[in-house]
Amino acid sequence: MERNPLHPVPQGGSDAGLLFLEEDTFAICRRLADCLGSRGWMMATAESCTGGLIAAACTSLAGSSQWFERGMVSYSNLAKTELLDVPAELIAQHGAVSEPVARAMALGACARSGAQVALAVTGVAGPGGGSVEKPVGLVWFGWQLGNLGVAEMRVFPGDRAAIRAATVRHALQGLLVRLQPLRPAH
Repeated sequence: MERNPLHPVPQGGSDAGLLFLEEDTFAICRRLADCLGSRGWMMATAESCTGGLIAAACTSLAGSSQWFERGMVSYSNLAKTELLDVPAELIAQHGAVSEPVARAMALGACARSGAQVALAVTGVAGPGGGSVEKPVGLVWFGWQLGNLGVAEMRVFPGDRAAIRAATVRHALQGLLVRLQPLRPAH
């Protein structure tokens, strides 16, 4: 049995606040690997508020190169435009943390990578940067499966590390749930 390669970081240590790969997230990654691998599909990620943590979770599994194509960290608005072809006008009109931008990020990740599926996250991880309309903890998710694009919004409680950990878990679980009803290619 493969061991979880990442371990909890004790609170208050020099690495306090860093995300560790929780056992349930690791299990989701294993199921996602099986699901994508059985289809011969590749996935890509487009991450803003998680800064590459979803890609790190996926690539913590040995053999992930068989199903994980690439991860793109598009933390700034310019990066979203340059890396993922998110129209600057879309960001100006709706804000970076919005449904249209999450959808565009996921679509751009598929288009730029050639992967069959992609997930995207954009949110306010805190501790600052929140507003009444977009509070700390608000995250928009985008999933792209071929021509099908889906978006969803969640608000997670906790500090920055808790919000980012919940975002990683929900993004991966959301992709897995959306993949399971699809039939494997033969």
